[in-house]
Amino acid sequence: MLEQMGIAAKAASYKLALLSSRQKNRVLEKIADYLEAQAQEILLANEQDLLEARRNGLSDAMLDRLALNPARLTAIANDVRQVCKLADPVGQVIDGGLLDSGLRIERRRVPLGVIGVIYEARPNVTVDVASLCLKTGNAAILRGGKETWRTNAATVKVIQQALEECGLPAGAVQAIESPDRALVNEMLRMDKYIDMLIPRGGAGLHKLCREQSTIPVITGGIGVCHIVVDDSAEIDPALKIIVNAKTQRPSTCNTVETLLVHQDIAQRFLPALSKQMAESGVTLHADKQALALLQNGPAKVEAVKAEQYDDEFLSLDLNVKIVAGLDDAIDHIRQHGTQHSDAILTRTLRNADRFINEVDSSAVYVNASTRFTDGGQFGLGAEVAVSTQKLHARGPMGLEALTTYKWIGFGDDTIRA
Repeated sequence: MLEQMGIAAKAASYKLALLSSRQKNRVLEKIADYLEAQAQEILLANEQDLLEARRNGLSDAMLDRLALNPARLTAIANDVRQVCKLADPVGQVIDGGLLDSGLRIERRRVPLGVIGVIYEARPNVTVDVASLCLKTGNAAILRGGKETWRTNAATVKVIQQALEECGLPAGAVQAIESPDRALVNEMLRMDKYIDMLIPRGGAGLHKLCREQSTIPVITGGIGVCHIVVDDSAEIDPALKIIVNAKTQRPSTCNTVETLLVHQDIAQRFLPALSKQMAESGVTLHADKQALALLQNGPAKVEAVKAEQYDDEFLSLDLNVKIVAGLDDAIDHIRQHGTQHSDAILTRTLRNADRFINEVDSSAVYVNASTRFTDGGQFGLGAEVAVSTQKLHARGPMGLEALTTYKWIGFGDDTIRA
């Protein structure tokens, strides 16, 4: 079955690579319209997925990721329309010039070919990946989690209908609907057909892909994100940022998980934090020093466990640790971070510059929420993933990250001397 999907995707990728921007945008506009026109079928499939997920005891965080409603589906459709408005990178000349040999050479952006994506309970990923891949002339093979198979099947059906009505093969976007995990292992070895693999899920999935895949893998999406509260931070603005970074949508990978508070501000800051977190329904997990300052406050607090510094809560829980200074904070981030998104709240330019230069994450922030690490927020349109590695893409992966380039040489009967 998977080999036939691979053959179809590879064949479709050759056709997609030749499309003009106008042709690609026409497909995307039709997909957006059909997502809204056929919302009832997609939402019904999602309700069935949610019902089964609740029976299976899925966590609240995972249920939130899985859930669709009319507003979320409309937002997904509008994200597709936003991709239409973005500049098409395919065909862009990156650089070039005339060589001494007389050969004129240039680097030109081209599609990667076929993108494989393995993801869990996130039905929006289906549309995000499909729209970005189609805009860049790539075919896609998608393997969503077993929790979302009905939603994904209904969504891909809509996408394939739009493709065929535009005279393009349905094989341009395909989904593996079977929940059989053996198919994941088979997919990891489809290097004959898939040019790049992107896992979007937990650490176990990433480890499996890195160790077993014969296809180049882009890893990311695991976000143990930190906010450092410097001794010069102003308390009220800092609390506003922390509330946003923790509560705006707790189940996302760019949500803050650990707060590192400078010891010189801790006695003033932590009581105010406790009050704010109590109002926001956040449970605090504090180190020994912080616990002493928080235990009489209104927020629920408990002693932090060592392993919690290395895990995503993806819920209304927050680690709090007191640090001796910026060196201590940076050391903690280097030891426990996932190179996703980290922020410092400071009024000291020197500390801001140090944080930017010394924290090796895909996105670093000064006096801003970590929740901004997102393709849409960065002006990239929808994103296919957030890469926490360094080759070939880093941070939110938009259109350019789904292209490679080829060297083109123009001669005038030119030969090498």
